Amino acid sequence: MDNNDEVLDAWLAKLLAAFEIADIDVDVHAVLNLAGVAAHSVVRPAAPLTTFVAGLAAGLAAGSGQAGEGPAMAAALDLAKQLAAAQAPAASPASE
Repeated sequence: MDNNDEVLDAWLAKLLAAFEIADIDVDVHAVLNLAGVAAHSVVRPAAPLTTFVAGLAAGLAAGSGQAGEGPAMAAALDLAKQLAAAQAPAASPASE
């Protein structure tokens, strides 16, 4: 594990404890992957906005009983990633 992973894991644990949701399993790499797709497909500031909305949607779905926490998180991340990827500019044809 590199230093960034350790720092992120410690920060995640602190956040979860502060919000009293320490028993939630967060796939840090899936969240970061979504942020990367949003940043590169839309604009950089879309990364935190996209991850926030996906997390909010997952929380609302889990809180309302529509889905368990894990499936709600996975579905929200997947949908947001698909939407962000669809915003990517079309690749320009290779010049010869």
